[in-house]
Amino acid sequence: MADMQPADHKAYMQLALEQAKKSPPKPTNYRVGAVIVDTSSNEILATGYTLELPGNTHAEQCCLLKLAEKHGVAEENLGDVLPTNLALYTTVEPCSKRLSGNLPCVERVKRLAGCIKTVYVGILEPETFVAENTGKSSLQDAGIQVVAVEGFEKEILEVATAGHIKS
Repeated sequence: MADMQPADHKAYMQLALEQAKKSPPKPTNYRVGAVIVDTSSNEILATGYTLELPGNTHAEQCCLLKLAEKHGVAEENLGDVLPTNLALYTTVEPCSKRLSGNLPCVERVKRLAGCIKTVYVGILEPETFVAENTGKSSLQDAGIQVVAVEGFEKEILEVATAGHIKS
């Protein structure tokens, strides 16, 4: 994967945005990209995007499912095998509710609070599908920092909402 400088937040967010562009445009979801980085070594451990894997999968979920497969563990046991200094970069704030009934991405990330120390977001989730996303506050309550990476908002929204019916 790309060789990045330590704490090059804009470069990691750009990589997450490139992932989001791989997601198929649909009127019923956002196209989101995510990247998980070991901040101790600046190694990119996983990338993911909305609908990358079978099922109604979100970007963060795809990252975690790929890591679980790589390590031969169930996703809920990833905390036993992952390094303890991870950062998650995601173009859109992790969801706090899934209309599909799947486990929200916030809950997936909170299970890894011992590993994921910071979540870097490009934008907060618009209230198109779920009003009042509590993702940011829920992560912060679990001791996970949430930091905005600015400068990508317009492009992230364009990519995220491609396929949506514009009124």
